[in-house]
Amino acid sequence: MESIIKRNNVNVIGSGEQVILFAHGFGCDQNAWKFVVDAFTENYKVVLFDYTGSGSSDVGQYNADKYSKLEGYAQDVLDICEALEIRNSIFVGHSVSSMIGILAAIEHPEYFSKLVLIGPSPRYLNADNYSGGFEQKDLEGLFEFMENNYLGWSSFMAPAIMGNAERPELGEFLTGSFCSTDPDIARDFARVTFMSDNRADLAKLQVSSLTLQCSDDIIAPVSVGQYVHQHIPGNKFVQLNAAGHCPHISEPDETIAAIRSFIEQN
Repeated sequence: MESIIKRNNVNVIGSGEQVILFAHGFGCDQNAWKFVVDAFTENYKVVLFDYTGSGSSDVGQYNADKYSKLEGYAQDVLDICEALEIRNSIFVGHSVSSMIGILAAIEHPEYFSKLVLIGPSPRYLNADNYSGGFEQKDLEGLFEFMENNYLGWSSFMAPAIMGNAERPELGEFLTGSFCSTDPDIARDFARVTFMSDNRADLAKLQVSSLTLQCSDDIIAPVSVGQYVHQHIPGNKFVQLNAAGHCPHISEPDETIAAIRSFIEQN
């Protein structure tokens, strides 16, 4: 247990019995949830963590082979649930963590009662009869940019991912998170994130779920969110007014309200 707590820099706050597990997206760490967690600590036990290689996790336990697939990150989530003896938790995952949470819930559904998927995408690459938003050449260019100039890539991409150009402080917040990540690990995480195809896994999810979709999201456009909604049995879909890919940072109040509305339903 102690090894897992250290590896993933696990922090538990709040006084409730029901557990909410917040899982950050690519290039971030648990600090990304700073604008929303206080809304839940009075009534819930909130579990925050960093994926191995991110934030203040134990980078020494990072294994490039293990984390070359999203299943490696899903195992981090399952390990945390096992270490803390978590059952029937509410999982809130941003971006790639949406798919990581789905994989974990397919493997051990008893650990989860509800999944909140913020800006999910099961596949970023375009394919026959599927529009993920990116062509192969686009992603190869992205990886090459990261390889040659990671800090420059971070400064360029983070504000674009965040959106809300009229509020540059939001892009600066995300840039700081990107820039604090080890470049080699970030490149590995980016490749597995953008090259994975989890479309076939959507139908396997049996846990109640919600898709939170932003407008003007260059990473996970509305058509992708609708695809997720249509292919997960019983999935609920909420179109947020928030723009960009990170509503928990740009519009925390709206995000909190949407999460609460879903998780407080019987």
